[in-house]
Amino acid sequence: MSRESEALAPAAGWRRRGFVAVPVVVFVALAALLYVRLYSGDPSALPSALIGRPAPDLTLPALEGLTGDGGAVPGFSRADLATGEVTVVNVFASWCAPCHQEHPVLLRLSQSGVRMFGLNYKDAPENARRFLGGLGNPYQKVGVDPGGRAAIEWGVYGVPETFVVGGDGRIAFKFVGPLTDEAAEKTLRPQIEKARAASQKPAAAS
Repeated sequence: MSRESEALAPAAGWRRRGFVAVPVVVFVALAALLYVRLYSGDPSALPSALIGRPAPDLTLPALEGLTGDGGAVPGFSRADLATGEVTVVNVFASWCAPCHQEHPVLLRLSQSGVRMFGLNYKDAPENARRFLGGLGNPYQKVGVDPGGRAAIEWGVYGVPETFVVGGDGRIAFKFVGPLTDEAAEKTLRPQIEKARAASQKPAAAS
């Protein structure tokens, strides 16, 4: 082996080790993220940068053909979230298995008086209508996001996700993953009440 080859050999070895190390580092990072999400017990372990900021300024069209007791169910915009009333925005899709699991929880929340909007993510309209028609519709308004742009603006990691929006239209809380009855009572409801209390403060002060 020439002196030049001997000089280059250590550098080549470091490069090879570097190529091997990169996938390992990426794997460890992803594993840590998955561990936090699944086992930390904290549904907000993946926080949203939008907490405390106004909801995205988007106008989401209605789910075509979806009707309720009052007629056609409308879509919604940020203006609909800044009416002084706390709103829960749930991101769902008919193809999402965990969305099916959490749906009864959403129905019970809606029946108890929680104002709830649905953000239908990358779904076929007929499938979304069948989903809500078969299981029941907990949403007062349903906006569709066929291309996923709205979900990006909302900082969605994956469906289902649920947001609490204060009466001033600012995002107050984000829950990642499917809601259970326990999570709804111990985590989501206290956040709803906290947002309601914050919404009433200006009125009480005046």
